[in-house]
Amino acid sequence: MNDEQAGADTRGAPVDGATIEGQGSGRAREVKGPAVGSQTLARGLHALELVARQPQGLAVQDVAQRLGVHRTIAYRILVTLAEHHLVVKAADGRYRAGSGTVTLARGYAAGVREAALPVLRRTADELGATLALIAAEGEEAVAVAVVEPLSVDYHLSYRVGSRNPVGTGAAGLALAALRPPARGESPEVVQAREQGYARTFGQVEPGAYGVAVPLRLADAALQMCVNLITSRQDVAEASVPAMRAIAEEISALG
Repeated sequence: MNDEQAGADTRGAPVDGATIEGQGSGRAREVKGPAVGSQTLARGLHALELVARQPQGLAVQDVAQRLGVHRTIAYRILVTLAEHHLVVKAADGRYRAGSGTVTLARGYAAGVREAALPVLRRTADELGATLALIAAEGEEAVAVAVVEPLSVDYHLSYRVGSRNPVGTGAAGLALAALRPPARGESPEVVQAREQGYARTFGQVEPGAYGVAVPLRLADAALQMCVNLITSRQDVAEASVPAMRAIAEEISALG
């Protein structure tokens, strides 16, 4: 059975998320559960996230297994995402992130992100380290832009969309420092708020130094920071003035 046949086999089946009892008795009854629309949307978003995280792509069966659904349901979800250019089916049959995801990424904090990218590129080459723009989403610190240096042959990196808890690592501490003081917050957050930056070693990645400076944006709802990662202690220690400077520059532009 190919994917197209798998999708066709679902015709006449109960709508995803609903169970019908009493069929044949003339007393069909829908068993209440999660709203069909919200469940389908949640699965679609989860499938998109799964595909976007895998540069080599995922097959329909891979998505089905990770979502915990039948292959036919996974196929329908992927076809719908492909219709909106959020995923694309490659020649090997695997689905990869589509061009539509670029539009979504640009839409998030678009002004700050676009303003930050040239500054991050310039500074990444000057310092010989990877720089990123990190945003707080609830209690998670999410990388919304990552720039790797072209001036060195070896450097640490991570991908756009990477998530870590707010309060952990240099970026997490810098974002926590943007929030009002709270009872029970860690000494590291207090220190980051007082000195205007955070520097850590090995909190997120063993052997990695992090330096992060919070942005002071006109839109207070956007909690963001610039973050540097490197395996070199001397680079981390020497980077603080430059990181402070670009944080001010991006804050003014954004």
